[in-house]
Amino acid sequence: MTLHHKPISRFPWFWFGMAGVFLLSVLLRFWGLGRFNTLVFDEVYFAKFASGYLNGIPLFEGHPPLSTYLIALGIWIATHTPIGDGDLRNGLTGLVLSPVSYRWFNALTGSLIPLVVAAIAYQLSDRRSFALIAGLFAAVDGLFLVESRYALINVYLAIFGLLGQLFLIMALKIQSYRRWLRLAIAGTFFGASVAVKWNGLGFLLGAYLTWSAAWVLQWINQFFPKVFAPKATYQTALEHLTQLKLWHILPNLALIPFLIYYVSWVPFIRLDPSTNFWQWQSTILEYHGRVGGMDAHPYCSPWHTWPLMVRPVAYFYKATQTASEPVSVMGPPLPDGTGTVIYDVHAIGNPILWWFSTAALILLLGVLLHQAWKWLTAPSLKSSPPSPPPAS
Repeated sequence: MTLHHKPISRFPWFWFGMAGVFLLSVLLRFWGLGRFNTLVFDEVYFAKFASGYLNGIPLFEGHPPLSTYLIALGIWIATHTPIGDGDLRNGLTGLVLSPVSYRWFNALTGSLIPLVVAAIAYQLSDRRSFALIAGLFAAVDGLFLVESRYALINVYLAIFGLLGQLFLIMALKIQSYRRWLRLAIAGTFFGASVAVKWNGLGFLLGAYLTWSAAWVLQWINQFFPKVFAPKATYQTALEHLTQLKLWHILPNLALIPFLIYYVSWVPFIRLDPSTNFWQWQSTILEYHGRVGGMDAHPYCSPWHTWPLMVRPVAYFYKATQTASEPVSVMGPPLPDGTGTVIYDVHAIGNPILWWFSTAALILLLGVLLHQAWKWLTAPSLKSSPPSPPPAS
């Protein structure tokens, strides 16, 4: 009897799938990008700050300046190319611009995030199907989508932090000078994330904690090998974290991020040399201590409700009397009950993704606690009875 093996498909389904994910990301983020011809949510700050840079006027924005440079770069490119063409224009930023001019660079950046997420998933799992699923989830997440369609700064924080994670994982898979190079690139992106918002420190902190946890687990395995003996034969790149020593971490994931953060302030300080680098850090710290809390943001939601999206952030809300009536750029809203057509933008994550991922994290935490309990109660950790004296 002759066995006929199923031929291996040579069709590049993975690359076609990733191209489809990217195309979907682009379509979702660029479709109707000029809607609305006004400043939406924090565009009233960041689009204005970006225009200020182009006019040579630095404006204090409460955050490090890197993301505003990028928005300004997008505006400059748009005003020198057909990207900025269009009948809809406004002067709300201090420059007469089409809304696409100050949004398109964010939309492009947001379109690239699913590709970075897919690359991280592949580096961790070596499974193309996992990468494709992860990229698709990132492409259709509502919060990423809304943040990508307006001149806001969180997409830059996210993509730089994710790129830092990607190159850190890639560095674990190689040796010699190429490891140092990828670690340096990772540190550069981590520093850029912090140069967008101080929240970007979370990516660096996550890297430090993961590296520290890997060393703790290795020490436990050395002293109690029977308790924490690995059961799986498959190894991920993260299991090579203990190959990174302190002399890898300090220059690449501490010094380089700080230098990138420091350099990001140079153009801003050159426009206003009256205040130095350290004074600006103190000013930002003082500013955030003053504006936080329910008094400044009465609509804000408690942090523990974020995964459930109990109160998503409202970015835009306008009402008109008819569908053909243009949305007002400025002016007070219509009186209650007079508007029949509602234009509303809320930053809502994908419920399936958010709720199931939250459940998965809770389950993972339970597994870790169970393993820790087994370790603490293992017989090998208890003092063994003294051995009887040798027979005379």
